[in-house]
Amino acid sequence: MKRKILLFLKEIVQETWAVSWELIKIIIPVVIIVKILDELGLIAAFSTLFEPLMSIIGLPGELGLVWATAIVTSIYGGIAVFASLAPELHLTSAQITILCSAILYAHSFPVELTVSKKAGAGVLPIAAARFFSALIYGALFYHICLWGGWLQDVPRLVFSAPPPEAGLDIWCYDQVKNITFMLVIICGIVLVMKLLRAVGFLLFLEKALSPILPHFGMSGKSAPLTVVGMLMGIGYGGALIIREATTGKLDKQEIFNAMLLLGLCHSLFEDTLLMAAIGGKFTGILWARMAFSLLLLYLWVYYQRNIRKAGEKSSRT
Repeated sequence: MKRKILLFLKEIVQETWAVSWELIKIIIPVVIIVKILDELGLIAAFSTLFEPLMSIIGLPGELGLVWATAIVTSIYGGIAVFASLAPELHLTSAQITILCSAILYAHSFPVELTVSKKAGAGVLPIAAARFFSALIYGALFYHICLWGGWLQDVPRLVFSAPPPEAGLDIWCYDQVKNITFMLVIICGIVLVMKLLRAVGFLLFLEKALSPILPHFGMSGKSAPLTVVGMLMGIGYGGALIIREATTGKLDKQEIFNAMLLLGLCHSLFEDTLLMAAIGGKFTGILWARMAFSLLLLYLWVYYQRNIRKAGEKSSRT
């Protein structure tokens, strides 16, 4: 028993370090670049550039740099910029949740769109769907929260920022604290994911979701593969779909539907826990976002099956 516990702890440490090392390689350059931009006064310029876009979803322009970084690099890159900028912005819980949701919809485009392309789904349609879904969802969530007076508190952030007059040594100290906290988050997420696998919860969700997805333009063959991607990440689900696509068992439209859902809604546990750790509320980053994503896919499939086919028939006659 003691040996099993030691092996389990060893696996946790190894996985945490493997993920953390990748995180550190992203975060340190990003944090340094953000500091240089700040010293040069370019953060203010970027915020002005992003302000028209970010105002649609009720966010200050500075957060456009956070989202843009997440899109081009990864969620971790976005978190690094967020940790540098957010403490001075006095964001509400609703605003943090909206930013987290936007990041969950659109991040890691260079890697994830490559997976979509290899699976046989068009890069531009998937990218556009993810980007504009983030804006539409963010705008809706912002106005609903504003109307209802929900999530309008200003939470205390776990990240710290030095005062404007602080020297480089204090800035470095704060960044080390922030990175250390991120590593603690990663360790916790690795542990939670292992426990969820061990108790069979992820397997249960796979079995529960598989019968539902055929209503969203997927067959019994692609539905289980898509569920894997929804729970574990687009890399896992996408790889399985790529393998099935090469056998010719899945048609192009089904592949597109599967990759569209994966683009909108993947890694529901790991990525969501990561966003929750920086202040995102589960109401917005998980439940409402998942419902909105499924609604979008349902409307798309309905359009395919009914409106577009009706238009094609009328054009033939």
